[in-house]
Parts: sequence; structure tokens; C-alpha cells
Amino acid sequence: MLIHPQINPVALQLGPLAIHWYGLTYLAAFGLFMFLGVRRLRHQPFASITGTGAWSRRDVEDILFMGVMGVVLGGRIGYCLFYKPLYYFAHPLEIFAVWQGGMSFHGGMLGVIVAMIWFARSRGKPWLQVADFVAPCVPTGLAAGRVGNFINGELWGRVSSSDLPWGMVFRGAGDLPRHPSQVYQFLLEGLLLFVLLWLYARKPRKQGEVASAFLLGYGFFRFIAEFFREPDAHLGILSLGMSMGQWLCVPMILGGVMLWRWAQRPIAS
Repeated sequence: MLIHPQINPVALQLGPLAIHWYGLTYLAAFGLFMFLGVRRLRHQPFASITGTGAWSRRDVEDILFMGVMGVVLGGRIGYCLFYKPLYYFAHPLEIFAVWQGGMSFHGGMLGVIVAMIWFARSRGKPWLQVADFVAPCVPTGLAAGRVGNFINGELWGRVSSSDLPWGMVFRGAGDLPRHPSQVYQFLLEGLLLFVLLWLYARKPRKQGEVASAFLLGYGFFRFIAEFFREPDAHLGILSLGMSMGQWLCVPMILGGVMLWRWAQRPIAS
């Protein structure tokens, strides 16, 4: 079995200023989104849209700015509502204590959806067109976030068999080897989902298909990864033997199926 490396969470210390690895992974996520978004402008149908609805680099920059706000606000509020609602109802001011940790992907996704709706309305673009543009650019950011989780030695996996070659002992999680679930999620909902979505989105698709593929793909891969990830200590395993992360994936998958069916509807001429 392996021992999780004792990585200092602070990447660089300049006097009182501490730059954390986790902050750098967020910066990498935003940089990757910008890099991919600019290249997404060359894909159809975005490359051929002209007039007031044309896409530009400025649109990518604005989506990124609004998306960052959605990730931070939605991720924090989602964590408070999904994982510790009673605690934060009793201590509402601690909702703003983001430095104490606590972010939810599903809450962040809802925040990004709100940001995309805001962007679409302000630019006069169809909301699903915006969602289709953004979806393939997201998984690399998710991968970067899992790298941050691994560096911090947090969100570790469930106890593994002692003969698992990559079973890892995490500080603070006892002496038993565990699945490095951060790596699983990095590979599944990060790299693999990115490759599949990017290749799928390279060809013209019906409006809503790429966004629905993201919902289905992430929901499925996250659901699988949750079988190897240690459930939150204060929640444990919920009904039907599923974790909170898995339950939150259910509406995501159902939403992907509904969106896919809607995208396949015949267009009236």
C-alpha cells in the first residue's frame, strides 16, 4: 500500500501572503476554461453565427467571470443546504465563512446554470446554446479541483482491501489503506468526460444535446465514483444504500435524459 505524501498545502509563502495549492488549482481551472472556450469558438454552430448573435472572445471572458461567481456562491450555498442545513440554519453567519471550507459541486453547478441564464438573457442568446458552448469546457476544471483535493489529502476514499496495489493511507483517516477516490474522480469525471464531450461536441449537434451529454456523463461517472469515496461523516450512507453525492446525481441524470428527449423533438416548420 502507499502512504499519502505529506504535501504542504501552501505552495508559496511571501511574508504574510500564503498561496495555497488549492487556490492554484482553481486558477488552473479558470485558465483551462478560457483556453478551451476560445477554441470552442471555431466549432459549429458558433463559428457560423453572424450578426448580433455572433460569438466572440469577449463572450468567453464574460461567461468565465459570471461562471466564477456562480461556482463560488452556488457551491457554498449548496454545501450549506445539502450537507449541513440544520447547522447553518442555527449559525447563518457562518455561511459566509468560506475559509473554513465546504463547497458542493452540485450547488456550484446550479450557480453556473443561473449565471448562464443571466448571460444568455443579457446577450440575447438562446440559453441552451450557451449551455452547449460551456459544457465541454468544464471537465478539465473539475479535474484540476480533484488534484487540489488529493494534494490536501481530503475527500479520501473508503477502506480498500489490503492487497490493492494503489491503496493509500491518508493522514487523519486512520491506518487502513483507502481508495484514492480523488484520483478516480480526476480520471472519470475529469479527463475521460472531457475527451468524450470534446469529441462529441466537435460535430454539429441539436441544441441541448451537448449539455444533456454533460449531465448524463457527469452524473453517471460521479455516481460510480461515490461507491469508492468515503461518505460525509455526519451523513453516512442514506436510504437505498446511497450516499448524498449519489442522491444528488439522480436528478442530474434524470435532467439529462429529459433534456436529451426534448432536444430530439421534431422542429415545426
